[in-house]
Amino acid sequence: MNVVTWWKSRAPQLLSILRIMAGLLFIPIGSMILFAWPMGMPPNNSTAPLLSQTGIGGLLEFVGGILLVLGLFTRPVAFILSGMMAVAYFQFHAPQGFWPMMNQGAPAILFCFIYLYLSSAGAGPWSLDALRGKG
Repeated sequence: MNVVTWWKSRAPQLLSILRIMAGLLFIPIGSMILFAWPMGMPPNNSTAPLLSQTGIGGLLEFVGGILLVLGLFTRPVAFILSGMMAVAYFQFHAPQGFWPMMNQGAPAILFCFIYLYLSSAGAGPWSLDALRGKG
């Protein structure tokens, strides 16, 4: 087996790693909004009201991040998070300018498309979805 064949054979495991890392990055974003941990929301280290748009977004980020790390209900969770990130980009970043690196929207775009991919590709082999036969 050559290196290219071996590396291609690792795609399912790397899908799981991508899902886990994307989820791990989302959990503290949600916990910042909901619990002011590991820090509060700028500029005054506060939290958002739970039933506000920001609070609902924080809830989706926190719970969705946990579900993605576990690989549970990955396809629908990732689809919802993809849409949420598209809304975040167009509502908060795009009005500040066209270029994502100038409007600080690059992370929102990247998360949007990673989650869109996960909604199609599924959780990968290292997931509760795979254990449930829904991977």
